[in-house]
Amino acid sequence: MADGYSCPACGSANAYHDGSLWVCPDCAHEWNPDTAGAEAGGEAVIRDANGNPLADGDSVTVIKDLKVKGSSLVVKGGTKVKNIRLVTDATDGHDIACKIDGLGAMNLKSEFVKKA
Repeated sequence: MADGYSCPACGSANAYHDGSLWVCPDCAHEWNPDTAGAEAGGEAVIRDANGNPLADGDSVTVIKDLKVKGSSLVVKGGTKVKNIRLVTDATDGHDIACKIDGLGAMNLKSEFVKKA
């Protein structure tokens, strides 16, 4: 380990550099040392598909058609969603809670939206 990074999840000293991320082979945790300080402080940065940071109350635009699970409805690409709420403890990857006109309340993944 060249730069002395240890895994923030398990504390292992076996971490190695892979591209822009560090990887722990013991627990399979991956992290970026540039954003690790923000995440360690309790504030994970949620970013859109273009890498722009999102905040509560932002407006976003859906970038591709998304099927609604358990329904025949589709959220069309280009749909603007206003007043989003970020969910930092989302275990399923859906880190945006919102209401979409005509569809109601739902959760979205930040990788499928861009900041409006």
